[in-house]
Amino acid sequence: MKKILTLFILMVTMIGLLAACGSDEKASGDGGMKLAEDGKFTFASSGEFKPFSVTDGSGKMSGFDIDVAEAVAKELGLEPNQKKFKFASIVEGVKSGRFDAAVASHTINKDRLKHVDFSTPYYYSGPQIFVRPDSDHEKLADLDGLEIAVSKGSTYAKTAEEVTDNIVLYDSDVTALEALANGRHDAVITDFITGKEAMGAGLEIEGKELLGRSEQAIAIAQDNDELLEKVNEALETLRENGTLKEISEKYFGEDITAKPE
Repeated sequence: MKKILTLFILMVTMIGLLAACGSDEKASGDGGMKLAEDGKFTFASSGEFKPFSVTDGSGKMSGFDIDVAEAVAKELGLEPNQKKFKFASIVEGVKSGRFDAAVASHTINKDRLKHVDFSTPYYYSGPQIFVRPDSDHEKLADLDGLEIAVSKGSTYAKTAEEVTDNIVLYDSDVTALEALANGRHDAVITDFITGKEAMGAGLEIEGKELLGRSEQAIAIAQDNDELLEKVNEALETLRENGTLKEISEKYFGEDITAKPE
């Protein structure tokens, strides 16, 4: 009878341990943060948005967003784990738990906030119209009914819809700008920093009307409050110790991480 009782206690204990292990597959011991992989900060970026993220021949990404993500991972005490993914699908990947975060120059907006939470902004930018040098189009109103190219999943398509139904989607902003320089489309709407970098790289395009200011932030799943809090703390530290500014100046020669006054 004693042996049966002992076996019963052991079985109950084992069942309890298995239930505890399986109750939350994604919960890790990393300070209550839910992580896709224990000990790692798994972040997604497109790898197609130079100089924010660009992919080399080996498939590894580098750029401003990547450096920021790796700096955040260091502050979190986690190993950076980069994942290249199509920009239009990154938010869904974060929402589903495939990635811990998106560090991919996402602009904070109401539509995205329905699906993910955002950190405090890590840089500030804004959309701008780009055309070829021989174009006489200056403002958004000048593009009424014309063909405008934008990147898939970006906020720029909605801006273009204000003046035209003729919108062409590309996987990356850089590809859209290259197509514009090669004689396709009437204009491209993209981040003014991206356009500036493209012109610096030799693309024969010109920037025209600035269409406002935007805040870019790290996207995190809505049920991962602890990670969001830790990421915000990391960004604050990186802002205070000058790391964000240093990364910005490395890529742009100026500080795009300071909030415009």
